This record gives sequence, C-alpha cells and structure tokens, in this order.
Amino acid sequence: MNNEKNNDLIKRNIPFSPPDITDAEVEEVAKALKSGWITTGPRTKLLERRLAAYIDTGKTDIDCDIQENVDKYSNRVVCLNSATAAEELNFRILGIGEGDEVIVPAYTYTASASAAIHCGAKVVFVDIQKDGNAASHMPEIDYDKLEAAINEKTKAIVMVDLGGIPADYQKVYEIVEKKKDLFHPSIKSENPLEELATKIQKALGRIAVFADCAHSLGASEIINGEKIYAGKLADFSSFSFHAVKNFTTAEGGASVWHLPQSVYNVGVTDAEIYHMYQLLSLHGQSKDALAKSKIGAWEYDIVGPWYKCNMTDIMAGIGLRQLDRYLDLLNRRQTIIDRYDAVCDELGLSHLNHHVDGFDSSNHLYLIRVPEADEEKRNDIIIKLAELGISTNVHYKPLPLMTAYKNFGENIKDYPNSFDYYKNEITLPLHTCLSDDDVDYICDGLRKVIG
Repeated sequence: MNNEKNNDLIKRNIPFSPPDITDAEVEEVAKALKSGWITTGPRTKLLERRLAAYIDTGKTDIDCDIQENVDKYSNRVVCLNSATAAEELNFRILGIGEGDEVIVPAYTYTASASAAIHCGAKVVFVDIQKDGNAASHMPEIDYDKLEAAINEKTKAIVMVDLGGIPADYQKVYEIVEKKKDLFHPSIKSENPLEELATKIQKALGRIAVFADCAHSLGASEIINGEKIYAGKLADFSSFSFHAVKNFTTAEGGASVWHLPQSVYNVGVTDAEIYHMYQLLSLHGQSKDALAKSKIGAWEYDIVGPWYKCNMTDIMAGIGLRQLDRYLDLLNRRQTIIDRYDAVCDELGLSHLNHHVDGFDSSNHLYLIRVPEADEEKRNDIIIKLAELGISTNVHYKPLPLMTAYKNFGENIKDYPNSFDYYKNEITLPLHTCLSDDDVDYICDGLRKVIG
C-alpha cells in the first residue's frame, strides 16, 4: 500500500494478539494426551530444563535429555500455571508476609502488585520517569523516587520489563546495596519454608530484587561485556506463558531464581529451593504424580497446607514446540517493529525503542504515544482504528486509577508521570500471525487516522 491509497483502504480484520499455533504444537499435545501423562510429568520437566538452558545461553536447540544437560539445567526453573502464581511463590520462598513492604511501579499490570498482597505484604507504589526511559521510552520506574521509598520494612523491589524491554537492574542493585543498613531479615523457623526463607534473607543481607518478566523471555542486558538474559538479571524472576505472550502454553508461567554465592555458602542448594517450589505448588505434597508412579512409591507426606498451581504436560507440550520456533518468532516480531518505527517516525509519534546500546528487548509490545493528545483524543483514535478493523489496546491504565487500589487509599494525583504517559498511549498489534500486507494496512491506517 502507499500514501495515495490511504483514503481507499479495503477493510481488514486484524486481531490484537492471537496465539501463533502450528501443527507441531497440536501434534505434541496429542502425543501428551495419548501418553497417559496429562498432568505434571516428563514434558513439564523437560520444558523446565530447556527454559533453563535458553535463559543461560540464548540457545533453544540444546539437548536437555542427555545426562550432562539434565544435571546442568535441572533445579533452576519451575513451570507453573501462571506468572502470577510464579511471582507469589517467589515471594513466599523469600518469606514475604505481614509487616513487610514491597515496592512496585505504579505503571504496570495488577499481577505485579497483587501477588505481594496475597502474601499479606503492603505494596508501595513509585511513579515512573517523566516520559519513560530516555533511550527506550519504556515507562520505567523513577530510580530517585525508588531509593527514597525504601525503609526498614522494605523487603523486595519488583521491577517490570514492560513491553519486553528490561529495566536497569544494575541501577537497582546499586540502590539496594546503598540501603542495606536498613534491611533486617525476618527470622522464623516454624516449618521448612520459613527456615529456608530465613536462610535466604540472612544470606542476602539486603532487599531482594524481583523481576516481572511476563513480557521479556529472551530479553537481555550487557553487563561487564557479557550478554545476560532475563531470568538471570534479578534474584527472582517470573515469566508468563499466557495466550497473548510471545511464547505460550495457553496459560502458564515459570519461576526462576539467580541468587548470589552468599546464599549457597550457608548451605542452601538449588535442589532444596526447587523442591520447596514443588511443595508450594502441589498442596505441600512431598511427591508429585511422576514420583509416586515408581514401584512401591505411593506413600507421601503433606509438609504444609499450601497451594495448587502446577503446570500440566498438555501445557508443556505446547511450550516445547513453541521453544523450537522461538528465535524465528522473535526475528519476525523485529521485522514488524522496524516497519512500525518508520511510520511512527514519519508521523511524529513517540514509540518504544526495543534495541538500544546495552540491552535487547524480546519485542513483545509496541507502545506509541500521540503528542498533545488527552484521554478523549486517544480513545477517539482507538475507535477510528477499530472502525478500520485494526484492534489496539492500552498498556497500561496505572494501578492507582483502579478501584481495588483506590480502596487502599491510592490517588493517581500522586503519580503524575504515570498518568501523563497513559493518557495518550496506544498499543499496536504486534504478533507473528500478521502478514506483510497486514502490517502495510496498519501503517496506512495510522496515516489515515493520525497523519
């Protein structure tokens, strides 16, 4: 399409974010259904190892069935039924609870905050930088305000890789090290979970850094000349595999941890941490179905009255075949981003910069902002694009605008940068089901409605 035809667009119907599912995923699910293992089983365990290998190396073709890699990549990732469950279990492994405070950006989805609330902690919101990060334009937390919000009750900071762009984790670690004199570990020992959490908190000796990586599987930062992938940038990370994400298992998510050597020096092991996640995700039951299937191994214990949020092998089957294709999916998303960048620059629209010196995005969302527009004008643009068949979205309505958080006493007036970013933000379709003609149509739709 070209500019002369903008007024004569032949209407298409372009959904915002459908899942990219091929015959490979369908066949793997069928194999799982026929195998007899449809709950947590061998496919889930294999997906955990393959994800651990990808987070470590950026490669999706490592054979994680051979013993060397079974040993290397086991006990490092736990697949669960959602990213929200993953974040909550991360908090519980650290012992976050009543009397603790958790700092969260005001500009994020509710799961970033609600998981801490589920644990009984108080969420402390912090505004974002004016117009977001200067280089990437991602609505990133204001680090000066973050530092000022830390007090003796602060136990964790949740960073959000919005749109797939990683936050500045090195900056966060500088802040928590500077404030470590304010940190006082919780000391409890009534059950194995509390004992483990106490060990980790005492060995950390500082506020823990959490990463909401719901958007950022495959994102990376350059640290000391080395490319470090999301999942190894924070102490604890949570990933989402929801249907709208780059990588999907229909629903699903994963917990990942990357702790300093000081934690292992006090005797904590990855196997111990992994086992605790298994207990937390399966009613506190000491054996899952796979372990109980061994001869004479029916008997189990209930260690704690805990939760039910494990991943099934049906879901993991989808994930295994998605991971086979993942690097190609990321590359296709980058091609679309390049086209969007060009038209947004042409129209004078601010947009996310997904690849800047020092980091690479996972290319999950494409956020644009319309200069001088208010909420009414932004919403009118969304409607006009929808009339052309182009589905868009807004990421996100800041949490202090939501009823649940207003009921906690939050007021959006305390977060002016978050509101200013939100009021003229629109998210364009960015997914691998878009054809080149679809992308042309979206670009011409923007020219017609905004240009």
